[in-house]
Amino acid sequence: MRTMREIVMSNWSEFVRRVDELEGWAFRGESEAAWPLQTALARRLSAYCPDKTLWPLRETRALRVFRRKGHIHLNDSSTLRDDLRTLALMQHHGAPTRLLDFTKSAFVAAFFALESALGDSAVYALNTPLLWGLAPAFNPALTRDRIDPRVPGHFDKYFVNNEFPVVWVGEPLEMDRRLIAQSGLFVIPGQIDRPLSEVLDSYQTDAELLVKYVLPQSIRDEAMKSLYRMNITQATLLPDLEGLARASAYELEVVWESLVEDFRKQARPQ
Repeated sequence: MRTMREIVMSNWSEFVRRVDELEGWAFRGESEAAWPLQTALARRLSAYCPDKTLWPLRETRALRVFRRKGHIHLNDSSTLRDDLRTLALMQHHGAPTRLLDFTKSAFVAAFFALESALGDSAVYALNTPLLWGLAPAFNPALTRDRIDPRVPGHFDKYFVNNEFPVVWVGEPLEMDRRLIAQSGLFVIPGQIDRPLSEVLDSYQTDAELLVKYVLPQSIRDEAMKSLYRMNITQATLLPDLEGLARASAYELEVVWESLVEDFRKQARPQ
């Protein structure tokens, strides 16, 4: 089994330097460095549905119920005829799915890792340029194109049964505003009862497929200020009223020194 490499960052500049070398890779931020890289669906089912043989039934039912009722909230219900677009819609409205949100921007991933972190957080880097052309060793026929969940029937065939240790990376054929704003893409594992790092072990290669960068809590202040200057905030990553409201949380933290001085001057007795 290939072990995922874990690197603890000494400062924000080191992170910037390291990710600058990863051309074309995809990234995911986790606010808790200790969490395994698993889907929200896996966490939900593990907690409340311990019988893994029933997971395909439960996942299929949740998707079916969403389709039956979701159309009343959509101007164009054709989205619900596409498996990946339906899952993306569910994911971005709070449903636990087997999709893992990744981004093409290491700094967007770092923001999601650090924004609400109370301890050490992490950014995972996935070697998507290499993974794009790989097939698992147990069945070289299962290429990315062969298992493409955007093709009707492929999601049920290659993913829902939780049978194949495969990983698909890509985007829906039509993207929503959030996915565009976050430079997002999805990683979809064929097995959700194992961390992504273990599923990737089925792809035999001497090159690294996954690297974990641990961001110590001590670098959060510097990193968040740097990301703020890049205009990476909840308001820009969630381009709606919800994002603007969420962005207020960091506005409570970041106050420029000139504003602090003016405030103190006004508070002094005359």
